[in-house]
Amino acid sequence: MDQECYADPPASAPAATPVSADGPPYAECVLCRKPTEYPESQAGIVYCPVCEWQEAGRTACSG
Repeated sequence: MDQECYADPPASAPAATPVSADGPPYAECVLCRKPTEYPESQAGIVYCPVCEWQEAGRTACSG
Protein backbone atom coordinates (compact mmCIF):
# COMPACT_ATOMS: atom_id res chain seq x y z
CA MET A 1 0.00 0.00 0.00
CA ASP A 2 1.47 3.33 -1.07
CA GLN A 3 0.88 6.12 1.46
CA GLU A 4 1.35 9.80 0.79
CA CYS A 5 2.34 12.32 3.41
CA TYR A 6 -0.24 15.03 4.05
CA ALA A 7 2.56 17.62 4.22
CA ASP A 8 3.74 16.97 0.64
CA PRO A 9 2.92 19.83 -1.74
CA PRO A 10 1.02 19.01 -4.93
CA ALA A 11 3.31 17.85 -7.74
CA SER A 12 1.97 20.55 -10.08
CA ALA A 13 2.82 23.43 -7.71
CA PRO A 14 6.54 23.60 -6.87
CA ALA A 15 7.40 25.44 -3.66
CA ALA A 16 8.92 28.89 -4.02
CA THR A 17 12.54 28.89 -2.91
CA PRO A 18 13.55 31.97 -0.90
CA VAL A 19 16.60 33.88 -2.05
CA SER A 20 19.44 34.46 0.45
CA ALA A 21 20.35 38.07 1.10
CA ASP A 22 23.85 39.31 0.36
CA GLY A 23 23.72 41.75 3.26
CA PRO A 24 21.44 43.95 5.37
CA PRO A 25 18.61 44.82 5.50
CA TYR A 26 17.25 41.42 6.43
CA ALA A 27 13.58 40.48 6.71
CA GLU A 28 12.13 39.80 10.17
CA CYS A 29 10.99 36.31 11.16
CA VAL A 30 7.19 36.18 11.24
CA LEU A 31 7.23 34.21 14.51
CA CYS A 32 9.98 35.69 16.70
CA ARG A 33 10.81 38.92 14.76
CA LYS A 34 14.56 38.15 14.74
CA PRO A 35 16.53 38.83 11.53
CA THR A 36 16.40 36.11 8.90
CA GLU A 37 18.88 35.24 6.17
CA TYR A 38 16.46 36.60 3.54
CA PRO A 39 16.23 40.16 2.15
CA GLU A 40 13.40 42.49 3.19
CA SER A 41 12.12 42.35 -0.38
CA GLN A 42 11.43 38.59 -0.07
CA ALA A 43 7.74 37.94 -0.68
CA GLY A 44 5.80 35.54 1.49
CA ILE A 45 6.43 34.07 4.92
CA VAL A 46 10.05 34.03 6.09
CA TYR A 47 11.48 32.43 9.21
CA CYS A 48 14.79 32.78 11.03
CA PRO A 49 16.90 29.58 10.91
CA VAL A 50 15.66 28.41 14.34
CA CYS A 51 11.96 28.95 13.59
CA GLU A 52 12.38 27.48 10.10
CA TRP A 53 13.82 24.30 11.63
CA GLN A 54 11.04 24.13 14.23
CA GLU A 55 8.34 24.70 11.60
CA ALA A 56 9.80 21.91 9.45
CA GLY A 57 9.62 19.58 12.46
CA ARG A 58 5.98 20.50 13.09
CA THR A 59 4.92 19.91 9.50
CA ALA A 60 7.01 16.79 8.82
CA CYS A 61 5.43 13.42 8.23
CA SER A 62 5.10 11.33 11.34
CA GLY A 63 4.87 8.01 9.67
